[in-house]
Amino acid sequence: MYKYYNANIHNNFVNDCVVRAISTAEDKSWSETYDDLSRIAKKNGILLDDVNFVDPLLDYRYDRVRVMPNETVEDFVDRYPMGTYLITMPNHITTVIDGIIYDTFDCRDRLIWNVWRVK
Repeated sequence: MYKYYNANIHNNFVNDCVVRAISTAEDKSWSETYDDLSRIAKKNGILLDDVNFVDPLLDYRYDRVRVMPNETVEDFVDRYPMGTYLITMPNHITTVIDGIIYDTFDCRDRLIWNVWRVK
């Protein structure tokens, strides 16, 4: 259910989960995604890792999926074993593709804020 994956171009462990998650979900390079998100964030005068940037961006690009009260990432993956999803939680965003969480750490036990279906 969890697979270690760091899309960062230099394999760095930095505060880039937004770039890592979106690049993984969209099957684009980290650099291409970083450039795209940076351009949009700069245009709007906001940091690309701010929840006030991430949520509206994802709402514009994808459809939200209903989340159950107190649902964890693991619970969600059990309910939706197929498809590509972006999942936000306190201070983090991750990607789930066909029941596998692709991230630099195992966040299965984290409570979900929002979910978007990418594919």
